[in-house]
Amino acid sequence: MNTSLINYEIKTVGKCKNAPRIWLQGKQPQRAGFRAGDRYNISKNKEKLTVTLTLNPTGSRMVSRKLVKGDEQPIIDLNSWEVLDIFNGMEKVRIITVQNTIYILPLATEVRKKERFDRLINKLLNNEPLAMGSLSHGGGVLSMALHQGLEHEGMASALAFANEIRSDMAEQAMTHNPVWNDKTIALISPMQEVIFDEWTMDRIPKVDILEAGIPCTGASLAGRAKNNTSCAEAHKDVGHLVVSFLNFIAKVNPAIVVLENVPAYQNTSSMWIIRNQLRDFGYELHEIILDGKEFNALEHRKRMCLVAVSEGIEFDWSNLIKPAETTRTLSEILETVPENDPSWSEMNYLKDKETRDMQAGKGFSMQVGTPESTKVGTIGTGYAKNRSTEIKIQHPTNPNLLRLLTPNEHAKCKGIPEILITDTSKTMAHELLGQSIIFDVFVSVGQLIGTTLKNIKEKFQMPMSMAVNW
Repeated sequence: MNTSLINYEIKTVGKCKNAPRIWLQGKQPQRAGFRAGDRYNISKNKEKLTVTLTLNPTGSRMVSRKLVKGDEQPIIDLNSWEVLDIFNGMEKVRIITVQNTIYILPLATEVRKKERFDRLINKLLNNEPLAMGSLSHGGGVLSMALHQGLEHEGMASALAFANEIRSDMAEQAMTHNPVWNDKTIALISPMQEVIFDEWTMDRIPKVDILEAGIPCTGASLAGRAKNNTSCAEAHKDVGHLVVSFLNFIAKVNPAIVVLENVPAYQNTSSMWIIRNQLRDFGYELHEIILDGKEFNALEHRKRMCLVAVSEGIEFDWSNLIKPAETTRTLSEILETVPENDPSWSEMNYLKDKETRDMQAGKGFSMQVGTPESTKVGTIGTGYAKNRSTEIKIQHPTNPNLLRLLTPNEHAKCKGIPEILITDTSKTMAHELLGQSIIFDVFVSVGQLIGTTLKNIKEKFQMPMSMAVNW
């Protein structure tokens, strides 16, 4: 039998005589071989949510006919609960035709929603670890933070795969990040290359949580100024990664998606594409701007965070746990650096640049910290390059001398466990940390996700009489 696809169409499930109705007419049934007067059988697979119409000379049903402008057209009118009850509650279905057969199925979106929700519930009820995937993994700081937050709420998780473009960064994560395990798949490749590699993606497992920090170079003000681009999408290296990100979601079908980026990303075309496509995938979106200051981090870094949950999962940012406010100072995290250490210098070229910038009205000034300082500004990926506006530490006895933060000091400003930068160069350590997050912020996000999942688990463990409203 020829099973080649002939027709694919989305049809609205109508209503007639208080029963669901699907009406097929004209070319759609005709191209599959169904002509007026032909007989066919109907079979139903409740497990696979499929109704199948198959031509059969002795079939129990007959294709009706209708004259349209003198042309006889075949009509298939299905109008009963007995045939269509498996589509109850669905507004639309797929009609797929091959030679001699017509399949009626739920929308692919509905199938994905059911698959990921059922998979999640099964794992929760059986106390199985949740599978997590990571895109633009870096050193895996976000993965580790979410993992710790979930663990705090009694939710075990395992890193199923991690995608990172840099082999040295991936090697660092594989060696020192405790969320990695022997079964974690390393995808060391540009995201846009691996997602369209069918051989590889056929071997990537579905996950329950997918987290990503799409590179923000194209969205940040500094990145746009440096690259002379008019919008985030114009960046030649990362402006198009929204496409790969959404394709990954479609492929691994997570129940929960966590995306972090700079606040400016909220206003990009990419973010609007993400919002609209995730909605069409059957997710409910929850966005917030999270500030390191509110979590008592020394670095007051703000990040946009999107948590997208599959329909049926209740998530509420108002339940995010924040610590009691406290005042911290750099003295808590500064290491003892000898006063004659070569890391101290006058940095006259930066001081001269500051003077020129101020005279030009640019508003850029150096950020000099002392042990009494209560905050630092955002410390970026290129911190090791000693850029003019990022934090410098003032010498304890000679105010003309300055130095950069050490990698461990940098990590502590963000609350990132120092194990993640063990055995690496200063430059790479600052890159790993600078492109990352405030750790405790996303531990709290992981906790909130964990609490959300615990609530779902409890409702599905209730006796049916108590869970009828779920």
